[in-house]
Amino acid sequence: MAMRYARCKGGASWSADNIPYDALARDRVRDDTHLFYTVASASFIEITSDLYTYNLIEYFRHDSEVVEWLQNVWQKEELQHGEALRRYVRTAWPDFDWDAAYRHFLAEYTPLCTVDQLAPTRALEMAARCVVETGTAGFYRMLSEQSREPVLKQLAARISADEVRHYKHFYRYFLRYQAHERPSRAAVLRILWSRASEIEAEDAFHAFKSVFLVRNPETEFQRSDYTAYVDGISRLAKNHFPLGMAVKMLLKPLGLNPVLGRAILPAATSAIRFIFMRHTGSPTPSSGVGNFDKRRQAPGASADGERPSRLL
Repeated sequence: MAMRYARCKGGASWSADNIPYDALARDRVRDDTHLFYTVASASFIEITSDLYTYNLIEYFRHDSEVVEWLQNVWQKEELQHGEALRRYVRTAWPDFDWDAAYRHFLAEYTPLCTVDQLAPTRALEMAARCVVETGTAGFYRMLSEQSREPVLKQLAARISADEVRHYKHFYRYFLRYQAHERPSRAAVLRILWSRASEIEAEDAFHAFKSVFLVRNPETEFQRSDYTAYVDGISRLAKNHFPLGMAVKMLLKPLGLNPVLGRAILPAATSAIRFIFMRHTGSPTPSSGVGNFDKRRQAPGASADGERPSRLL
Protein backbone atom coordinates (compact mmCIF):
# COMPACT_ATOMS: atom_id res chain seq x y z
CA MET A 1 0.00 0.00 0.00
CA ALA A 2 2.79 2.44 0.90
CA MET A 3 4.59 1.79 -2.38
CA ARG A 4 1.38 2.27 -4.36
CA TYR A 5 0.86 5.56 -2.56
CA ALA A 6 4.42 6.64 -3.36
CA ARG A 7 4.06 5.81 -7.04
CA CYS A 8 0.70 7.47 -7.50
CA LYS A 9 2.17 10.61 -5.94
CA GLY A 10 5.12 10.63 -8.32
CA GLY A 11 7.37 8.54 -6.08
CA ALA A 12 10.05 6.03 -6.95
CA SER A 13 9.12 3.53 -9.64
CA TRP A 14 11.75 0.99 -8.65
CA SER A 15 12.63 -1.32 -5.77
CA ALA A 16 15.69 -3.25 -4.64
CA ASP A 17 14.28 -6.25 -6.49
CA ASN A 18 14.85 -4.37 -9.76
CA ILE A 19 18.59 -4.17 -9.17
CA PRO A 20 20.49 -7.04 -10.92
CA TYR A 21 22.76 -7.99 -8.02
CA ASP A 22 23.58 -11.29 -9.69
CA ALA A 23 25.31 -9.31 -12.46
CA LEU A 24 27.59 -7.44 -10.00
CA ALA A 25 31.18 -7.40 -11.26
CA ARG A 26 32.89 -8.24 -7.97
CA ASP A 27 36.35 -8.18 -9.53
CA ARG A 28 35.92 -4.43 -10.09
CA VAL A 29 35.08 -3.58 -6.46
CA ARG A 30 36.43 -6.41 -4.31
CA ASP A 31 39.80 -4.72 -3.61
CA ASP A 32 38.45 -1.16 -3.50
CA THR A 33 38.73 -0.28 0.18
CA HIS A 34 37.57 3.29 -0.24
CA LEU A 35 34.46 2.23 -2.11
CA PHE A 36 33.72 -0.41 0.50
CA TYR A 37 33.71 2.14 3.32
CA THR A 38 31.65 4.53 1.22
CA VAL A 39 28.84 2.17 0.29
CA ALA A 40 28.69 0.38 3.66
CA SER A 41 28.53 3.67 5.56
CA ALA A 42 25.89 5.04 3.19
CA SER A 43 23.76 1.94 3.71
CA PHE A 44 23.74 2.56 7.48
CA ILE A 45 22.63 6.18 7.15
CA GLU A 46 19.93 5.46 4.58
CA ILE A 47 18.47 2.49 6.42
CA THR A 48 18.24 4.51 9.64
CA SER A 49 15.77 6.91 8.05
CA ASP A 50 13.05 5.92 10.48
CA LEU A 51 14.94 7.81 13.20
CA TYR A 52 15.29 10.93 11.06
CA THR A 53 11.67 10.70 9.95
CA TYR A 54 10.43 10.40 13.52
CA ASN A 55 12.17 13.66 14.42
CA LEU A 56 10.75 15.49 11.42
CA ILE A 57 7.25 14.12 11.98
CA GLU A 58 7.39 15.26 15.59
CA TYR A 59 8.51 18.72 14.49
CA PHE A 60 5.81 19.04 11.81
CA ARG A 61 3.12 17.09 13.68
CA HIS A 62 0.49 19.81 13.13
CA ASP A 63 0.91 19.69 9.35
CA SER A 64 -0.95 16.63 8.09
CA GLU A 65 0.22 17.01 4.48
CA VAL A 66 3.89 17.09 5.44
CA VAL A 67 3.50 14.24 7.92
CA GLU A 68 1.70 12.08 5.36
CA TRP A 69 4.41 12.65 2.74
CA LEU A 70 7.22 12.00 5.22
CA GLN A 71 5.64 8.76 6.41
CA ASN A 72 4.33 7.34 3.16
CA VAL A 73 6.87 8.53 0.61
CA TRP A 74 10.11 9.99 1.96
CA GLN A 75 10.73 7.44 4.72
CA LYS A 76 9.76 4.48 2.53
CA GLU A 77 12.10 5.56 -0.24
CA GLU A 78 15.01 6.33 2.08
CA LEU A 79 14.63 2.92 3.71
CA GLN A 80 14.53 1.40 0.23
CA HIS A 81 17.83 3.12 -0.55
CA GLY A 82 19.32 1.60 2.58
CA GLU A 83 18.06 -1.89 1.78
CA ALA A 84 19.33 -1.68 -1.80
CA LEU A 85 22.77 -0.54 -0.61
CA ARG A 86 22.85 -3.22 2.09
CA ARG A 87 22.20 -5.89 -0.53
CA TYR A 88 24.97 -4.43 -2.65
CA VAL A 89 27.44 -4.58 0.25
CA ARG A 90 26.50 -8.15 1.10
CA THR A 91 26.91 -9.20 -2.52
CA ALA A 92 30.14 -7.31 -3.24
CA TRP A 93 31.86 -7.99 0.10
CA PRO A 94 30.23 -11.13 1.56
CA ASP A 95 32.85 -11.54 4.31
CA PHE A 96 31.80 -8.29 5.99
CA ASP A 97 29.45 -8.69 8.99
CA TRP A 98 26.98 -5.95 8.07
CA ASP A 99 24.58 -6.75 10.92
CA ALA A 100 27.23 -6.49 13.64
CA ALA A 101 28.52 -3.18 12.30
CA TYR A 102 25.02 -1.75 12.02
CA ARG A 103 24.19 -2.73 15.61
CA HIS A 104 27.26 -0.80 16.73
CA PHE A 105 26.22 2.21 14.66
CA LEU A 106 22.69 2.24 16.09
CA ALA A 107 23.95 1.98 19.68
CA GLU A 108 26.25 4.97 19.22
CA TYR A 109 24.14 7.18 16.99
CA THR A 110 20.56 6.77 18.23
CA PRO A 111 21.07 8.89 21.40
CA LEU A 112 22.47 11.71 19.24
CA CYS A 113 19.56 11.92 16.79
CA THR A 114 17.11 14.28 18.50
CA VAL A 115 14.45 16.82 17.57
CA ASP A 116 16.27 19.69 19.24
CA GLN A 117 18.94 19.53 16.53
CA LEU A 118 16.51 20.83 13.92
CA ALA A 119 16.28 24.45 12.74
CA PRO A 120 14.45 27.00 14.93
CA THR A 121 11.50 27.51 12.56
CA ARG A 122 9.59 25.28 10.13
CA ALA A 123 10.55 27.35 7.10
CA LEU A 124 14.22 27.26 8.00
CA GLU A 125 14.12 23.51 8.61
CA MET A 126 12.64 23.01 5.15
CA ALA A 127 15.47 25.15 3.75
CA ALA A 128 17.94 23.01 5.67
CA ARG A 129 16.38 19.86 4.18
CA CYS A 130 16.94 21.36 0.73
CA VAL A 131 20.65 21.52 1.56
CA VAL A 132 20.71 17.89 2.68
CA GLU A 133 18.90 16.68 -0.44
CA THR A 134 21.28 18.74 -2.59
CA GLY A 135 24.25 17.03 -0.99
CA THR A 136 22.85 13.52 -1.29
CA ALA A 137 21.68 14.04 -4.88
CA GLY A 138 25.15 15.27 -5.81
CA PHE A 139 26.89 12.49 -3.88
CA TYR A 140 24.97 9.70 -5.60
CA ARG A 141 25.28 11.34 -9.00
CA MET A 142 29.05 11.47 -8.52
CA LEU A 143 29.02 7.86 -7.30
CA SER A 144 27.11 6.76 -10.39
CA GLU A 145 29.18 8.70 -12.91
CA GLN A 146 32.53 7.60 -11.48
CA SER A 147 31.73 3.97 -10.72
CA ARG A 148 33.41 1.31 -12.85
CA GLU A 149 30.90 -1.28 -11.65
CA PRO A 150 27.66 -1.31 -13.73
CA VAL A 151 25.27 -2.41 -10.97
CA LEU A 152 26.44 0.31 -8.59
CA LYS A 153 26.30 2.83 -11.43
CA GLN A 154 22.63 1.96 -11.98
CA LEU A 155 21.74 1.88 -8.29
CA ALA A 156 23.37 5.21 -7.48
CA ALA A 157 21.69 6.89 -10.46
CA ARG A 158 18.28 5.71 -9.24
CA ILE A 159 18.95 7.02 -5.72
CA SER A 160 20.20 10.37 -7.04
CA ALA A 161 17.01 10.83 -9.04
CA ASP A 162 14.94 10.11 -5.92
CA GLU A 163 16.91 12.68 -3.92
CA VAL A 164 16.35 15.37 -6.55
CA ARG A 165 12.62 14.64 -6.38
CA HIS A 166 12.73 14.82 -2.56
CA TYR A 167 14.43 18.20 -2.84
CA LYS A 168 11.52 19.48 -4.93
CA HIS A 169 9.04 18.43 -2.24
CA PHE A 170 11.02 20.05 0.57
CA TYR A 171 11.41 23.20 -1.53
CA ARG A 172 7.66 23.34 -2.12
CA TYR A 173 7.02 23.01 1.60
CA PHE A 174 9.66 25.68 2.27
CA LEU A 175 7.77 28.11 0.05
CA ARG A 176 4.55 27.41 1.93
CA TYR A 177 6.13 28.01 5.34
CA GLN A 178 8.08 30.98 4.02
CA ALA A 179 4.85 32.70 3.03
CA HIS A 180 3.54 32.25 6.58
CA GLU A 181 6.65 32.81 8.71
CA ARG A 182 8.40 35.29 6.39
CA PRO A 183 12.03 34.62 7.39
CA SER A 184 14.49 37.19 6.16
CA ARG A 185 16.72 36.32 3.25
CA ALA A 186 19.66 36.69 5.63
CA ALA A 187 18.15 34.08 7.95
CA VAL A 188 17.67 31.67 5.05
CA LEU A 189 21.22 32.28 3.87
CA ARG A 190 22.56 31.61 7.36
CA ILE A 191 20.75 28.29 7.63
CA LEU A 192 21.86 27.26 4.13
CA TRP A 193 25.46 28.09 4.93
CA SER A 194 25.33 26.53 8.38
CA ARG A 195 23.85 23.24 7.22
CA ALA A 196 26.13 23.00 4.18
CA SER A 197 29.18 23.67 6.35
CA GLU A 198 28.56 20.89 8.86
CA ILE A 199 31.71 18.86 8.41
CA GLU A 200 31.27 16.96 11.66
CA ALA A 201 28.13 15.11 10.61
CA GLU A 202 27.69 12.67 13.47
CA ASP A 203 25.86 10.03 11.47
CA ALA A 204 28.59 9.92 8.81
CA PHE A 205 31.35 9.73 11.41
CA HIS A 206 29.72 6.97 13.45
CA ALA A 207 28.79 5.00 10.33
CA PHE A 208 32.40 5.00 9.15
CA LYS A 209 33.68 4.18 12.64
CA SER A 210 31.30 1.22 12.99
CA VAL A 211 32.26 -0.21 9.61
CA PHE A 212 35.93 0.25 10.43
CA LEU A 213 35.77 -1.46 13.83
CA VAL A 214 33.98 -4.54 12.54
CA ARG A 215 36.25 -4.81 9.51
CA ASN A 216 39.39 -4.33 11.64
CA PRO A 217 38.59 -5.98 15.02
CA GLU A 218 42.23 -6.07 16.11
CA THR A 219 42.91 -2.43 15.31
CA GLU A 220 42.14 0.56 17.52
CA PHE A 221 40.09 3.17 15.70
CA GLN A 222 41.71 6.57 15.47
CA ARG A 223 40.21 9.85 14.40
CA SER A 224 42.97 10.09 11.82
CA ASP A 225 41.50 7.07 10.01
CA TYR A 226 38.31 9.01 9.39
CA THR A 227 40.18 12.20 8.53
CA ALA A 228 42.31 10.41 5.94
CA TYR A 229 39.18 8.94 4.43
CA VAL A 230 37.45 12.31 4.26
CA ASP A 231 40.53 13.79 2.58
CA GLY A 232 40.33 11.10 -0.08
CA ILE A 233 36.73 11.94 -0.85
CA SER A 234 37.48 15.65 -0.97
CA ARG A 235 40.16 15.04 -3.58
CA LEU A 236 37.71 13.07 -5.68
CA ALA A 237 34.95 15.65 -5.26
CA LYS A 238 37.25 18.42 -6.42
CA ASN A 239 37.05 17.05 -9.95
CA HIS A 240 33.81 15.11 -10.01
CA PHE A 241 31.18 16.62 -7.70
CA PRO A 242 28.32 18.13 -9.82
CA LEU A 243 28.92 21.67 -8.63
CA GLY A 244 26.69 23.36 -11.20
CA MET A 245 23.69 21.33 -10.08
CA ALA A 246 24.47 22.02 -6.41
CA VAL A 247 24.77 25.78 -6.94
CA LYS A 248 21.38 26.01 -8.64
CA MET A 249 19.67 23.91 -5.97
CA LEU A 250 21.22 25.78 -3.03
CA LEU A 251 20.48 29.25 -4.38
CA LYS A 252 16.83 28.52 -5.10
CA PRO A 253 15.49 29.04 -1.52
CA LEU A 254 16.97 32.56 -1.53
CA GLY A 255 14.40 33.63 -4.12
CA LEU A 256 16.80 35.85 -6.04
CA ASN A 257 15.58 37.68 -9.12
CA PRO A 258 17.37 36.71 -12.36
CA VAL A 259 19.55 39.82 -12.51
CA LEU A 260 20.74 39.49 -8.92
CA GLY A 261 21.14 35.75 -9.31
CA ARG A 262 23.47 36.19 -12.29
CA ALA A 263 25.41 38.90 -10.49
CA ILE A 264 26.20 36.80 -7.43
CA LEU A 265 26.63 33.50 -9.30
CA PRO A 266 30.46 33.66 -9.47
CA ALA A 267 30.80 34.43 -5.76
CA ALA A 268 28.16 31.86 -4.84
CA THR A 269 29.88 29.22 -6.96
CA SER A 270 33.21 29.92 -5.28
CA ALA A 271 31.65 29.71 -1.83
CA ILE A 272 29.78 26.52 -2.59
CA ARG A 273 32.88 25.02 -4.19
CA PHE A 274 34.77 25.75 -0.97
CA ILE A 275 32.08 24.13 1.15
CA PHE A 276 31.52 21.03 -0.94
CA MET A 277 35.13 20.45 -1.93
CA ARG A 278 36.11 20.65 1.72
CA HIS A 279 33.04 19.14 3.36
CA THR A 280 31.76 16.68 0.81
CA GLY A 281 33.95 15.05 3.07
CA SER A 282 31.45 13.39 4.92
CA PRO A 283 32.14 9.93 3.57
CA THR A 284 28.50 9.38 2.94
CA PRO A 285 25.37 11.41 2.40
CA SER A 286 24.60 12.82 5.83
CA SER A 287 21.02 12.78 7.05
CA GLY A 288 21.33 16.36 8.19
CA VAL A 289 19.70 15.38 11.48
CA GLY A 290 22.73 15.47 13.69
CA ASN A 291 25.65 17.72 14.43
CA PHE A 292 26.34 17.85 11.08
CA ASP A 293 43.43 4.30 4.72
CA LYS A 294 45.97 2.56 2.97
CA ARG A 295 46.88 0.13 5.75
CA ARG A 296 43.30 -1.18 5.93
CA GLN A 297 41.82 -3.90 3.77
CA ALA A 298 38.39 -4.21 2.23
CA PRO A 299 36.75 -7.57 2.74
CA GLY A 300 38.27 -9.93 0.19
CA ALA A 301 41.05 -7.51 -0.74
CA SER A 302 44.60 -8.68 -1.27
CA ALA A 303 46.99 -7.97 1.58
CA ASP A 304 48.84 -5.36 -0.48
CA GLY A 305 45.69 -3.85 -1.96
CA GLU A 306 45.92 -0.12 -2.49
CA ARG A 307 43.16 2.12 -1.23
CA PRO A 308 42.07 3.82 -4.45
CA SER A 309 40.18 7.07 -4.66
CA ARG A 310 36.53 6.41 -4.15
CA LEU A 311 34.59 5.08 -7.12
CA LEU A 312 37.57 4.89 -9.48
